[in-house]
Amino acid sequence: MRSLLIWLATLLTIIANCYSANYRPTPVYYNFTVNGNSGGAPCFFPFFYSRQFYSDCVNISHNTPWCSTTNNYSRDGKWGECVSYEVCSSHQNLSDPWRNVGFCSSSFSYWPINDSNLQAGWYSFTGIGGDRLVYSCPYISLIWDSNILFNNNGSSQSSSTFHLYTCDGLENSTQVLDCGGGLLLYYLSPFYGIYTTRHSSCSPSSCGEHAQCNHADGSCVCDAGLSTPDGFLPIGDSYEYLIESKECKNQITYACAKDFLEIIQNITDKLPQKTVETVLKRLLNFTELLENTTSGQNDLIAYGNAIMKAIEKLVSTLVRETDTYYDMNITVQALEVQIFVVGPNASLTEIPRLNTSNAYMDIDLIGISKNNNGSAAVAFISYSNMSNFLKPSFFNTANTTLKTMMSTVVLATLPKTKIKQLTEPVNFTLKHTAELEPEGFLSCAYWNETEWVVDGCIIIQTNISETICSCTHLSTFALIMQTNPNEEASDMNDLLELLNTVFITVGLVFLTLDILTFALCHRSQPVTSVALINLCTSLLLAHMTFLLTHHFQNSIKSYQLGCALLAGVLQFLFLSAFVWMFIDAVLLFIAVKNLSKIRPKQKEAFSWKWLIIIGYVISLVIVGVSAGLFPDGYGSEQCWLKKDENFLWSFLGPVCFVLASNGILYIIIVIIIMYTLKQRDPMILQMNQRRTHDKLIKSVILKSMAQFVILGCPWILGFFTNSNVVEILFLVLNSQQGTFIFLVHCIFNQEVRQNYRKWLKLFCCCCKPATDDQKGSSHADTN
Repeated sequence: MRSLLIWLATLLTIIANCYSANYRPTPVYYNFTVNGNSGGAPCFFPFFYSRQFYSDCVNISHNTPWCSTTNNYSRDGKWGECVSYEVCSSHQNLSDPWRNVGFCSSSFSYWPINDSNLQAGWYSFTGIGGDRLVYSCPYISLIWDSNILFNNNGSSQSSSTFHLYTCDGLENSTQVLDCGGGLLLYYLSPFYGIYTTRHSSCSPSSCGEHAQCNHADGSCVCDAGLSTPDGFLPIGDSYEYLIESKECKNQITYACAKDFLEIIQNITDKLPQKTVETVLKRLLNFTELLENTTSGQNDLIAYGNAIMKAIEKLVSTLVRETDTYYDMNITVQALEVQIFVVGPNASLTEIPRLNTSNAYMDIDLIGISKNNNGSAAVAFISYSNMSNFLKPSFFNTANTTLKTMMSTVVLATLPKTKIKQLTEPVNFTLKHTAELEPEGFLSCAYWNETEWVVDGCIIIQTNISETICSCTHLSTFALIMQTNPNEEASDMNDLLELLNTVFITVGLVFLTLDILTFALCHRSQPVTSVALINLCTSLLLAHMTFLLTHHFQNSIKSYQLGCALLAGVLQFLFLSAFVWMFIDAVLLFIAVKNLSKIRPKQKEAFSWKWLIIIGYVISLVIVGVSAGLFPDGYGSEQCWLKKDENFLWSFLGPVCFVLASNGILYIIIVIIIMYTLKQRDPMILQMNQRRTHDKLIKSVILKSMAQFVILGCPWILGFFTNSNVVEILFLVLNSQQGTFIFLVHCIFNQEVRQNYRKWLKLFCCCCKPATDDQKGSSHADTN
């Protein structure tokens, strides 16, 4: 009887505790849950459900054991699944560096990053991101691209002034499980925010090699002078491969290029496609610098190898495991990449042809995958500028021949594929990028890291536009043409180089004389003088800038911005010269048209002030619009306009208009002069000009031919410079515009000749010593 009373008392105590508001969960093994709707909260025993109490996990209405996380499931509906393992020894881990509360990067293209795809469960945090979850931030900035943790002197800011993108949405209700030994587990559920972390304690290695741990809040701050490059997001347990010096972040230098190539080789993580594209763009910018500053063969080979390895490394970070298959395409400037990956369940008998704009590849990837447990990946890369490093001259042959690169350089590789043995030869179709010489000999060559060789590659088909190569291995390939050296062509180039320097220099001398003459002589037609002065000035500056740029081209083009600025200056100066040629043609037409009208004084048709405005504003507008619409169109290898997307027509268009207009005006002027000469009385002509009619005709013809050059009409020859004779004629006539201006407007002008005589007499008088008679006469006059 006594034992029965004790049992009833115990039962009543349990029932009373079930309804007590101060009841706490019993510390049993199941002190956490998974899934459910309670965020990993522990089980509450006993709990009330369906008119009875339960003191253990149940299988009612669920496939797995579950429990209530409150004392009354019927009322609250809070539950979680019970687990049969110790979560402290079996849980998931997050070690992303970018979760750290101090991570800063000004931009990345796939923002906003969030944990919406995170699988619900228990997690620990490790690595340089930190080991503790941040529940709140002292200051939250909602400006996505303002994420700076540095002040002006490079030191870290106080925690109250952080601008943190990681603190945009934190959940304070996250369940925490203390496993002892400093290990805390957090129950994380998917949400459109970021779980942000910090370090619970700081050590010299907490934040890696290039960052320091802030003791105040456990944030990681980059060392002074270092920052995470724009557009990058660290992945894995490291900041290192994405750390650049602030110098390299803001400029492109030779040293930065070398460092960047080394940084890429240290990448070990998988990267998103947009990150790879960003890194490739940066790499190609450095490549242009190395291309312009490297000349020695050993250096070109070394950097060519490093660049191709860096590209191959970046492409390999895109390969992911798959059950079926997928492909991926990337185009960045001069680089094209296509990736194809097959998995064990791929229902393919063969893969599609891999292609870029200038090459195709056929490979038996299915056969290769059978030797790799059903999985394999291939990458096909085409880089049109790589021939500037891996030059065709590095193709060593027994005979001395002229080597020409006939295709883009392509790279074929099997990333993340263990057994790389080909099951059958791979075929490359390479489009010709240069004209195929009838006597040229083609070779399918591959790069063996020191030179181009042909081992294992043969040509199976060729035509005028493309060649198909078959190779028994994968590597870097190109099509190279050998021709016998043309010594005459080399001598002709040297001759043209010499003539270019000599004739432009002579032209500059006469342009200088023209400017001095027109500036010092007070002519009867000031408007014409203004037009000629500005024409000569534009030609002088244009030819001088062109000559200096041509001679110092190798030094200038290493500075891309300077080269682009010079191209813009040259475009402006030459366009200004052509505008002044057009103005001179119009003024000459007006003057010739008024020959038949005898007036005491001809009135100027235009004001010289308006002519100056027209002469330079038109050119400035054309250059400004061109630079605004196509800022990348300036700065070719010759520091001139690039031919991409027909940008060269921003110069050729206005030039063609001026040449066509001046040609028409020139013909009209000649017709008017000949007509006027026939209509006038030969006796009047003889009386006015003191010449016979025949001599006058010869003089007019001579001046007309010179005026043909002055008006720039010989520039038309520039469209037909396939012949060496035409090229030399083009060079001579256009470099001597100043000489012809001097002949027509100075030597053949009576007014100017009189000024020359006057200056010569003054010069002679100043230089000639006075005689005794002149001294005595001067003394007598004084008395």
